[in-house]
Amino acid sequence: MKNRTTALANRLEQGSRALASFASTLTEEEWQIQVPRDGRKVGVTVHHVASMYPLEMQLAQGILKGEPLVGVTWDVVADINARHAQDFDGATKKEALELLLRNAQAAAEAIRALNDEELDRAVTQSLYADAPLTAGFWLEDHPVRHSYHHLAKLRAALKLEPAEV
Repeated sequence: MKNRTTALANRLEQGSRALASFASTLTEEEWQIQVPRDGRKVGVTVHHVASMYPLEMQLAQGILKGEPLVGVTWDVVADINARHAQDFDGATKKEALELLLRNAQAAAEAIRALNDEELDRAVTQSLYADAPLTAGFWLEDHPVRHSYHHLAKLRAALKLEPAEV
């Protein structure tokens, strides 16, 4: 009965470990490189992924309770990201990696505690034009996908993969 939630949690952990593994190999110079078309530094981006897990899971909790997601728009997300980039411009690799692994573990544990009925609960979500989407969709598109999304962008920024990210 827990196969879906276990799989989601495992994918989240896999992505965060991949990002942590990649980030741990970066030099201080690479940590400071700005990501093209994004503007944030590589290190700030790693810290961003780490610090967003709790917020993404907090929003998921409302969805899981059957509460519509209201007031969350891409403009709001952009503001949160810009504020974070300012506030954590000097994030160190050590603090970012510790936060990444700690918050990813907490998110994965919360996902493992869910059941299929909760994953299938659909509510309107303002981030997606008030479309009725499931909690499972939210979890996949946000905490699970987040590390993979930014890892690809960071690899491209450091010319380790093609830039079509």
